[in-house]
Amino acid sequence: MKIQIDRWRGYPGVALLAVLFAMSSACQAQSNKATDVNSVVEAFYGAITAGNADAAMALIAPDAIFIESGNIENRDQYQKNHLPRDIEYESEVKGERGPLKVTQEGNTAWVISTTKYDETDQGNPDLYIITQLMVLTRSADGWRIRSICWSSNQV
Repeated sequence: MKIQIDRWRGYPGVALLAVLFAMSSACQAQSNKATDVNSVVEAFYGAITAGNADAAMALIAPDAIFIESGNIENRDQYQKNHLPRDIEYESEVKGERGPLKVTQEGNTAWVISTTKYDETDQGNPDLYIITQLMVLTRSADGWRIRSICWSSNQV
């Protein structure tokens, strides 16, 4: 957005307001982009928590790759092997997810977050912190998950 300040030289307050408005608009546009990415991530985890495998898979790109515990799965393998276990685990142990840290460059975004799982209410003395790195890309269909990497640590 180009602002012509020359014509407002005699009115410094108006020029300052114009600059602030332009900066605010740019920040709002960036905020909206992060909100779109957040919405996809929250919808994915919400679908898992709700036990809705179809809704979770609808957010995943056809060529997505999943990494956990040294294993690599493609989309079909994740849907068949890992997603059912994720849904089962979420139904048994509630996680407390920290804030999402979203970084975006063009049509690519990556999201880092942590989730704390306390299994003590299941009779298990373990507390886990799982760190997630999720990569998303934007196409005409919107944002889709291209990769998720989970790393866990027993506390």
